[in-house]
Amino acid sequence: MRIVAKFGGTSLGNGERVDRAADSIAAAVEAGHEVAVVASAMGSTTDYLLDSIAFDADDADRAEIVSMGERTSVRMLKAALAARGITAQFMEPGTDGWPVITDARGEVDIDETGSRAKALADRLGETVPVVTGFLAEDHAGNVTTLGRGGSDTTAVMLGNYMDADEVVIVTDVEGVMTGDPRVVEGARNVGQITVDELRNLSFRGAEVVAPSALSYKTDGMSVRVIHYQHGDLLSGGTTIQGQFQNLIDLREEPLACVTVAGRAVRNKPGVLAHLSTALAEANINVDAVASGMDSITFYVDTDVAEQAEALLHEEVIDDETLSSVTVSEEHAVVRVTGGELPNRPGIIQEIVAPLGEARINIHDIITSATSVAIVVAWEDREDTLRIIQQEFDS
Repeated sequence: MRIVAKFGGTSLGNGERVDRAADSIAAAVEAGHEVAVVASAMGSTTDYLLDSIAFDADDADRAEIVSMGERTSVRMLKAALAARGITAQFMEPGTDGWPVITDARGEVDIDETGSRAKALADRLGETVPVVTGFLAEDHAGNVTTLGRGGSDTTAVMLGNYMDADEVVIVTDVEGVMTGDPRVVEGARNVGQITVDELRNLSFRGAEVVAPSALSYKTDGMSVRVIHYQHGDLLSGGTTIQGQFQNLIDLREEPLACVTVAGRAVRNKPGVLAHLSTALAEANINVDAVASGMDSITFYVDTDVAEQAEALLHEEVIDDETLSSVTVSEEHAVVRVTGGELPNRPGIIQEIVAPLGEARINIHDIITSATSVAIVVAWEDREDTLRIIQQEFDS
């Protein structure tokens, strides 16, 4: 197998942990696998360096200063591997063959980085490259950075461009857990999770894999998260499956929206659960939910709209804090899905502005970390789809 192993700051937090990391790398190499390593700054070095910049430093100087954490880590790991008889080379910006290149906008130069990563992959049988995570280099040779979570991005990106079989993220959590073990009892490891599920969790606060890294994952490349105490790069942890699909999709069948209004929506706990349960018990599938200050809207198939209205009307009658229920039929949903959506400031404006110019009224906008759903009148569906496709193809 060809493996890219990324070691987070906690997993390199002291000499003992560096030793543990080197043992796991050496074991994989001795088992016949090709291994490339990406290293974060040891412990909280980066935060310490950033906090120490109490003066007005420009971007170039800041990048040089914060790079020292990763530069130290790769030297430590290289030395620990050499002590185990493993041929290794540390790589940092400025090193001959350094792979991660950014363009004039500070974004990854895909063509140049891909070419250099392939050249690095060709040398894996001869040496173990130990690459600084988070750091990059522009075409003028200046040090740049990949932003928060940049070491994860380095690892998954290199795994992609080096045609790796697996990227192993070594961190201070037991993979993805069913809940935060510091908060809930009985939290356990999730053996498998999809990239879409994890991306949504990551953007809602789960610190497992940086969201920016997941956009580089391919369907054929496994990404696995393990705890640094595990000591084995080849097993355990949580496997992340699939890849992001960039898609603009029109739901083929119309939807009806069933809206319940009342002050209970914001003042009474459990209203959403109560209303949803009534629909679930009648085996009515809810395609999407939108909530406001004084209303909740359920989007359902048009052929069950009347049944849904009748069921929710019973709930309104039974709860004096709910006022009324109404149905509006024949709505279309156009969904924009893609792993890069959260990294595109103004994405909603990009979608909404051209629709406004075309005088298409938007009934609802429902968002998640990886998708935007636009609800419009059924008769506007084809124009909406065409306009959005044009916007994203341009």
